[in-house]
Amino acid sequence: MKIIYSEKCAEYSEKSEEESPERILKTAELLKKERFNFITPLPAKEKDILRVHSKELFETLKYGKRNPISENVNLHKNIFDYACLSAGGAILAMEKCFEEHTFSLMRPPGHHAGKTMGGFCFLNNIVIAVKKALDEKKVKKVAILDIDVHAGNGTQEMILGDKRILFFSIHQAPLYPWCCLENKDNCLNYHIKKGTKEEEYLKKLENIFTQIKKFNPDLIAVSAGFDTYKKDPLGDIKLEIETYEKIGKKIKSLGKPIFSILEGGYSEGLPECVHSYLKGFQ
Repeated sequence: MKIIYSEKCAEYSEKSEEESPERILKTAELLKKERFNFITPLPAKEKDILRVHSKELFETLKYGKRNPISENVNLHKNIFDYACLSAGGAILAMEKCFEEHTFSLMRPPGHHAGKTMGGFCFLNNIVIAVKKALDEKKVKKVAILDIDVHAGNGTQEMILGDKRILFFSIHQAPLYPWCCLENKDNCLNYHIKKGTKEEEYLKKLENIFTQIKKFNPDLIAVSAGFDTYKKDPLGDIKLEIETYEKIGKKIKSLGKPIFSILEGGYSEGLPECVHSYLKGFQ
């Protein structure tokens, strides 16, 4: 299992206490102790970003402009560089997953970024990597699975109508981004209620896995959020640390090239949750 990681992604801090550098640093520390192999990404290229995002959003991020595209995010100094590096981590995870399973341990996250930025997200890392795979890697079909507690609204916005991609988001509703997304075209949403525990959650996942198998993708991309953990401050789903190993095993059993990228997860248990998930692929 390859871990895509750069300490540079911990060089900026959010105004919120949740999306902090420590969540990445402590997770990297644990995974290094567990002897995972780490490789360092390069920033995503402009052409890869513009394959997904508008020139306006790209320039807003690059030059730190304040306008409706960035009204609900903090445009930190040099955030353009950090966002490009995180997107580059997703690309490297995609490229290496044809050799072995990969996990991009980078920030900022990305699944709320679409036509606008929001929810700690600036560029949609997973869509940037998936679109590159479809255009350059002779991949014909991709399934995206978003297991973050929040709906992957930016991802849905960016891939809606693209028949090469089948998108699944399993998320708590109602909850930020307060758009209880409905099934539409190639995007399928599974809403889970406040207080949902492992048994019910895994049943919904089984339904998703059945549909992924039917779609028979060449590649599976996972937006791996760990804010479904029972002690996470931004969600109210009751998964255990051990649940993530079960999720990892189920995803691995699909028998496809798989890459995962970190989205949310804001509890002190994040390192253990990530480690549990990765054990499922071993």
